[in-house]
Amino acid sequence: MATRGETMHEFVAWPKTTRLFRDIIVTEKLDGTNAAIHISAFDKRAQSPYPGTAYTTVVGGTRYIVSAQSRKRIITPGKTTDNFGFAAWVYENAAQLVTLLGEGLHFGEWWGQGIQRGYARDLRSFSLFNTERYAGIRETVGTATLGVVPTLYVGMFSEKAIGTALGNLAASGSVAAPHFMRPEGICVYHTASRSVSKVTLDNNDAGKWEA
Repeated sequence: MATRGETMHEFVAWPKTTRLFRDIIVTEKLDGTNAAIHISAFDKRAQSPYPGTAYTTVVGGTRYIVSAQSRKRIITPGKTTDNFGFAAWVYENAAQLVTLLGEGLHFGEWWGQGIQRGYARDLRSFSLFNTERYAGIRETVGTATLGVVPTLYVGMFSEKAIGTALGNLAASGSVAAPHFMRPEGICVYHTASRSVSKVTLDNNDAGKWEA
């Protein structure tokens, strides 16, 4: 046992170093609010209790627990407990979301009317981040749309490809909201390291991506 002034020394391995020149997925970065939907089949044997504020719905004879979160906390419908109405939308459309998404933790961006830059839209959307898992999803769910963030490039890591994607956004505007000429930037997902980086069109990254 360690005494005062001593520390326990244990082996800690250096994390595996991934190769840079592997596939990347470049998507449009949307300026909304980060959100996620939790969906799980009810299990009365579960050791961890479900949040008391979670919503329950039955789909195909199975009861599901559905909850919503913002970037920092679990959220629920209500003036002071929600985040731009995301939880209210999730609860109101829980059965359809369970059918479309299935079990899991589904991350995306809640964006559109009245959220951040708004994109000159009169409705809101939840755009999922995982472009491979949710490929093909594009549905109207209640008063909003459910889809996937736009993919701008898929292939080997390339600074040129990243610069081209940013240049196209700057010149042509948002892909997610056509004709909106103030897109935020891009996200770059590196498949080998499973990490995400961002490059924006504002002054924070000005000049760093232009050839």
